[in-house]
Amino acid sequence: MKHILLENPFSQGRQLSFYLAMEDYVASKIDEPEAFFTWQVAPTVIIGRNQILENEVDVAYCRQHGINIFRRKSGGGCVYADEDNLMLSFIAHTDNVAWAFNCFTGMLTNVLTRLGLKAVVTDHNDVLVDGQKVSGTACRQLFGHCIVHSTLLYDTNMQHMLHAITPSTQKLQRKGVKSVDQRITLLRNYMPDTPLSQLNHFICTTLCKGSICLGADDAAAIEQIEQEYLSSQFIQKM
Repeated sequence: MKHILLENPFSQGRQLSFYLAMEDYVASKIDEPEAFFTWQVAPTVIIGRNQILENEVDVAYCRQHGINIFRRKSGGGCVYADEDNLMLSFIAHTDNVAWAFNCFTGMLTNVLTRLGLKAVVTDHNDVLVDGQKVSGTACRQLFGHCIVHSTLLYDTNMQHMLHAITPSTQKLQRKGVKSVDQRITLLRNYMPDTPLSQLNHFICTTLCKGSICLGADDAAAIEQIEQEYLSSQFIQKM
């Protein structure tokens, strides 16, 4: 699997819409069986393709605290991300969604296991450590590829997560918990001496053999794709 890199300065200061567009670009333009990259964003709420914004997000809180809101094209639930999360993107040349999910979550649990963590995968493609969620995944098909993207909870602004995302009581009860913070855990609690940058390096070097660096022309093409994600259909204006 190839590690996709962005040539500086294009890797700095991008918002979520750019990286969703980058997934599309890799699926359509990079001729590799499997590709992978990681990314980080400023505080952002990401809602699934079919979710109703007002049922999942406290828009007023996000507006007050400068938290971006984007809709992705994949299904699944609402998530919060910030600079202390690690976002993961896996692009595989296959139409088999189940295989793509299993391949990605298997790779991720293997990496976490190598770090000494007791990681398992649920039927809903979440990755748990000690029974609590550290990663959720979503997937969609494009150009004969499956794009699987995931959050990895190393650390986060817990106040933003608890207030920006507003799942219903019924949804939490189906998970057997009373609140979001009861359902999740943070990897920094298990590896306090390992900074996020070191964890990111370990993940990429463990999963990937070789890399492809995207340059200025690639970044410009990604920015063109990004314009769709910046339309009113996909972004909540602050």
